[in-house]
Amino acid sequence: MPLRAVKPPADTRSRILDAAEALFMQHGFEGTSMRMITARANVNLAAVNYHFGSKHALVEAVFRRRLDPMNAARIAALDRLENEARGAALAPEAIIRAFVAPSLRLLEDAQGGGRNFVRLLGRAYTEPAREIRHLIGALYAPAMARYKAAFERALAHMPREELVWRMHFMFGTLAYTLAATDTVRLIAGCKPEDRYNAQLLEERLAAFLAAGLLAPLPRSCAIEEAA
Repeated sequence: MPLRAVKPPADTRSRILDAAEALFMQHGFEGTSMRMITARANVNLAAVNYHFGSKHALVEAVFRRRLDPMNAARIAALDRLENEARGAALAPEAIIRAFVAPSLRLLEDAQGGGRNFVRLLGRAYTEPAREIRHLIGALYAPAMARYKAAFERALAHMPREELVWRMHFMFGTLAYTLAATDTVRLIAGCKPEDRYNAQLLEERLAAFLAAGLLAPLPRSCAIEEAA
């Protein structure tokens, strides 16, 4: 008699990560206890300690699971653009698209938890959890360094300090777009379903960010540059 194929349950580590991600998004990092996580994942505390060792390590694993592949995709996209350019500076909008596209794709991932994660990421920026913000900054650092260098080449005429500010505004806009998707309902005429359409968001966001990045210098900067 042939054995029936049995679909294996999600592995213990993944169940813990899924539970922690959902609970951190709902209750915050301080408001989520290890007991809440073990109950939701249907595991005991020993299993959490075995796979992660501590709550801090669990938090790091939650962010690494999503951010490491996302940042790897960003760097791979920039590598492709630079290889195709063969040493020439890239168009600023192309750099923007390479950066925002991998994160926007998370919004389309409702079943796999990507949509929950971007809301968690937004919460991490607003909660007074310095260690977590430092962690996120460290995970972003390699990709950010590559993109900063690409923008510096593409906008060689722009003062470095001004470019840093414009990149700050650009990435802040992306973070808000990812985390605050429900606010589009407040704007008459917008279709709520469009807030999870990655391709449409990329088109709109890239055009908006490129316009800001390429805007005329503020009067004070123009005076300093002339001097």
